[in-house]
Parts: sequence; structure tokens; C-alpha cells
Amino acid sequence: MPPSADGAPVVAPLRLQLLKWVGNKQRFAHEIAGRLPDLGGGTYFEPFLGSGAVLGTLAPARAVASDAFAPLVGIWQTLHDDPDTLTGWYVDRWQRYTEAPDRVVAYEQVKASYNAAPNPADLLFLSRACYGGVVRFRKADGHMSTPCGVHRPIAPDAFAARVAVWRTRTAGAKFEHMDYREALALAADGDVVYCDPPYTHTQTILYGAQAFRLAELLAEIAAAKRRGARVALSIDGSKKSGDVLCNVPLPPGLFEREVLVNVGRSMLRRFQLPGGDLRGEGVVDRLLLTY
Repeated sequence: MPPSADGAPVVAPLRLQLLKWVGNKQRFAHEIAGRLPDLGGGTYFEPFLGSGAVLGTLAPARAVASDAFAPLVGIWQTLHDDPDTLTGWYVDRWQRYTEAPDRVVAYEQVKASYNAAPNPADLLFLSRACYGGVVRFRKADGHMSTPCGVHRPIAPDAFAARVAVWRTRTAGAKFEHMDYREALALAADGDVVYCDPPYTHTQTILYGAQAFRLAELLAEIAAAKRRGARVALSIDGSKKSGDVLCNVPLPPGLFEREVLVNVGRSMLRRFQLPGGDLRGEGVVDRLLLTY
């Protein structure tokens, strides 16, 4: 793959997302992927999988893609093992939703089914139908709390087309349900890791974010670096078009470079300010590189 003017590889964008997910990097994943080093014969690790935007854009020959959230991992495992079942999950719930006299009621029924027994089939549809694509959970009971979106979820044929593209793009990945510590411990000399954890300043209402500790992640990254793995980390940059810089204490010498990536307007603020003016809600991520 030819390099850009600054020496980074040029990675073509993958525009169509499979899942909607807060913090989704889909529109800018090619910029992040373009900053990752050549894998060579190494393995690509993505221990905070989420929407898999960078994984799908990079399309590595060998990868370990993981997350601590079991229903989410179940979606990706089904994409890999049985894409027809994945499409069937979506079609079933989409039909119930679109044919219902009251779509909000139909959405709430799917959400109630998920909350009664968290599962990938319901979560798949909810991620595409919930308000603003912001999948969030109550801390008290772990229940998903996002209301129905005002948009119409994509049709089954469009979703099936995305399944086909994403299955091909992620064919080299092994999807695992595990904590990021377990995943990072597997990264060795020559491997590449991309970490996109919950952001410390803005995502405390999101799945798993309440128990997340950045200092612990930084310690695991340092250990992976000592083993020869090359690690990239996305963390809070600035909010409100740069008015607020989210300073995060970093161990000296851990990261060699820092790149700012403009990721547009805040997805979470779109949820918090429905119909509001988002022109001042721009977000810039810090991409920290150990190489």
C-alpha cells in the first residue's frame, strides 16, 4: 500500500457501518488505520471492539478482536460463523417494528426482551433503531435505556449487503469475549494493537465505562510495548471545537508520537441535545502511538 505525503500508509475508507455504536469511528477509521504500522506477519489486536470500524477498514489477514461485553461479541461471532442467521435476526425484528401499529411500542418490546435476557439478536436491532445510535445502559440494573430513534432503520436488503461486505472485511479475525487485559497480554513482538476505550470525560453512562480505569490500561500498554508490540490508543482530545482540552496524565516515555484526529460532532451530545445546535460540539481525538 503506497504511503501518503507524511509517510503513513493510505487506507481507503469503509463508509457503511454494520452497527451503530457510540464513539463509532467509522467516518474516520481510515485516518486511524493509516497511522498504524505495517503488520508484516504480525497479528492485529482490537481489545475494545465496539463497532469494529478500524478492524473493518484495515481488513487484516490475522486479527484477534475482542470485547468484555458478551452480547456485542455474540453479534460479531455470528457474523463470522453464520451470517445468514445474523441477517435473519435483523429481518425478524425489523418486520415486527415496521408492521406494528405503533413502532415505539414495538421497539420497547424488543428492548424489554433484551433487558430480560441480554442477547446479541435483540442488541443488533436496537443498535440500529435506538435514538442517535447511542447504546447506553443504566448503572443501577444494567438495562439498556435508550429510547426509540426518530429515523427509520435500514431495510433488510441493505443490511444483508452490509453483512456480506463486513464478513469479507473481517474474515481474518477471531472474535473473543474477554477483558482487554487478557487481549493485551497476548500481544507480542511484531503485533499491532489499537485501543479505543470508553472516554474518561464523556462516556460514564455507557456499557462497562463505570468500572474502567485508564491507569490500568496504560500499565498493560507499557507491558505490551516491552514485549515488542506496537500500540495505538485513542483517548479524549478536545470538546466544543477545542474550547475544552481533556488532559489525561500519561506515563513519561510510553508514547513516541501524538496525532489529533477530527472526529466531527459529538454523537453523545446529539443524544443529550435532541434538535439542539451542535455547531459548537466538535470533537478532536488524541491518537497516541508507542512507535
